[in-house]
Amino acid sequence: MSTRRLLVVGAHSADFVWRAAGAVAAHTSAGGEALVVALSYGERGESGELWKQQGQTEENVKRIRHTEATKAAAAVGARFEAFDLGDYPLEVGKESIRRLAELMRDFAPNVVLTHPEKDPFNPDHPVAHAAVARARLLTSGAGVASGFRTAPPSEFLAFEPHQPELCGFVPTVYVDITAVFDKKVEAMGHMAAQQYLKEYYTQRAEQRGNHARKVTGNAEIRQAEAFHRLLPNVVSAL
Repeated sequence: MSTRRLLVVGAHSADFVWRAAGAVAAHTSAGGEALVVALSYGERGESGELWKQQGQTEENVKRIRHTEATKAAAAVGARFEAFDLGDYPLEVGKESIRRLAELMRDFAPNVVLTHPEKDPFNPDHPVAHAAVARARLLTSGAGVASGFRTAPPSEFLAFEPHQPELCGFVPTVYVDITAVFDKKVEAMGHMAAQQYLKEYYTQRAEQRGNHARKVTGNAEIRQAEAFHRLLPNVVSAL
């Protein structure tokens, strides 16, 4: 049986930590392989605490963010890679789309996670969604023989945004992260530039755990993460 591969693509280096670190940890704990890609470091718009330091520079902020994200990814058993495209605004040009598609062909993920297509409070998240959606389609060549190297189509899901109701996010999948929640907590602890989010996403995991208990009747679930399927899943039976 081949190893299942999970690809998580965020606009900024910490996005995966808050929204999908538990799912990544559950995946790798079950023997899967995970790769986290950040299209930018979030050095301008996501690193306010670091900019409070006197004499701070953009290059130093990126260096710190790279170290933080690498440690956070390792805490949940994943590799981290940064495209360093700049943020606020994040702009993903033709060559970067090709680079992302080529990465997808090489890694051949079974599942791809990224942002929802709508976020009225963040200019970079919808850009990331559009880039991932386009690269994913180019990766598979629409599922038919093509004049370039392809990989099989992957499952495609959006992770939960910071304000789901205002982003049109409706959960269709809950991942039970109870057994690996300590790994998510460790990953969140590495993101020193945004520690103010740790309490919020701890509470969110507990709230989603409550929802998952209601759905399943499984009283053992304490924490969960929510996702929305962007494409139908295919099963052999119900």
